[in-house]
Amino acid sequence: MPTSSPIPTSSPPSEDGAEPRVRDLGRREYETVWAAMRAFTAERTAGTPDELWLVEHPPVFTQGRNGRPEHLLNITGIPVVETDRGGQVTYHGPGQAVAYPLLDLRRRGWGVRHYVAALEQAVIDLLAGYGLAGVRKEGAPGVYLDRPGLPKVAAIGLRVRGGCTYHGVSLNLTNDLEPFTMINPCGYAGMAVTRLADHVPGLDAGAARGAFTSALLHQFHPSQESVHGR
Repeated sequence: MPTSSPIPTSSPPSEDGAEPRVRDLGRREYETVWAAMRAFTAERTAGTPDELWLVEHPPVFTQGRNGRPEHLLNITGIPVVETDRGGQVTYHGPGQAVAYPLLDLRRRGWGVRHYVAALEQAVIDLLAGYGLAGVRKEGAPGVYLDRPGLPKVAAIGLRVRGGCTYHGVSLNLTNDLEPFTMINPCGYAGMAVTRLADHVPGLDAGAARGAFTSALLHQFHPSQESVHGR
């Protein structure tokens, strides 16, 4: 069942050089977390520490700001939420690891392109730890497995307000992939979608979530230089 306790939206002032503070939110309704992200971003100041929210959502389709209805093919039994991130439609559900980095890009001296590449690199590094090759596709943010058809394993959708980010990246671990057949994932007809469990026999989802968190924090560490050439 989704957790109902409130999500804190304020923190003590940041220490220089601090990593993002991690909050594991458990399973939460998408709209609850979305509202909390907006509030956190609206209320933060120049001294507010960055945070990394980790969450799993009950089944939901989310449609980006410029989402086109023709990418919703045959929706049955799963709600569709029109949200304020970029991109088209995607699916979230149990068994998927969702990370929402709430970062002040100006304080880091990062542009959006650098930030997207850092998210992608975190997933690529995670996959490498399982002996899998993750790749990027020009013009289609996210991470794809270097397998026939380039199936997508991680999706990215962002919003930047006042130089600060919310929304983030979702990684398919053990989630049901059938809902992706009800949409054109990320606005691409016929896009293949995969999950880590289909390529790692006996996948420990908890360990994979921990590795995902560590890979993101490595990218966000203040001393980390760009390793992705962007």
